[in-house]
Amino acid sequence: MNFDVLIIGGGVSAMQCALVLGSAKNKTFAKDKNIGIIIHQRASHLQDALFNNVLGLPPKTLGKDILITGKKQLSTLYPHVQQIENEKVLSVLNIKNGYQIKTNNATYFSKIVILALNYSKPFTIEGLATFIEPHSSANPSKDRIQLKNTNHLIKDGLYCCGTIAGCRSQFAIAAGSGASVATDILTIWNNNIPTKIHDKV
Repeated sequence: MNFDVLIIGGGVSAMQCALVLGSAKNKTFAKDKNIGIIIHQRASHLQDALFNNVLGLPPKTLGKDILITGKKQLSTLYPHVQQIENEKVLSVLNIKNGYQIKTNNATYFSKIVILALNYSKPFTIEGLATFIEPHSSANPSKDRIQLKNTNHLIKDGLYCCGTIAGCRSQFAIAAGSGASVATDILTIWNNNIPTKIHDKV
């Protein structure tokens, strides 16, 4: 299957990125784009998180509930964003005109890939080892990692967001990182005219 953009990850930065990209569906420059997300959530740190300090979330919101409601929000509002579940990514390889993504079940192709994974070891996705470095914002004793990037861009067509981009593990920061990458991609699709997406009343 071929995508214009494929997000790898099922946590807050991945889902926020997918929501922003999905919300551009009525824009001329984005309406025909094929967007997918490999939404493997088992390793997400949201599984055991409790949120009392996030604007807009009711106190005592559980991360494990956000994982469920986030997928529902995405599928309800933007069903054109294809959610691929129960697949683990094994490799991301640079090919002509994009990337080949192999999982335990299938092979996908995408012009743009966004890595929105957590920052824990081991990191075993083939094709990305040369980009791994120590995390710049985490407690060194935790031995966390990130992918080398400049403003979320690893190399042409390859992005990262959230903790794997070097962001701190804070819900609002991770969400902002995913939204930032999405608006960067929408800007590219919009002939490099700076672009933001908001629904209006």
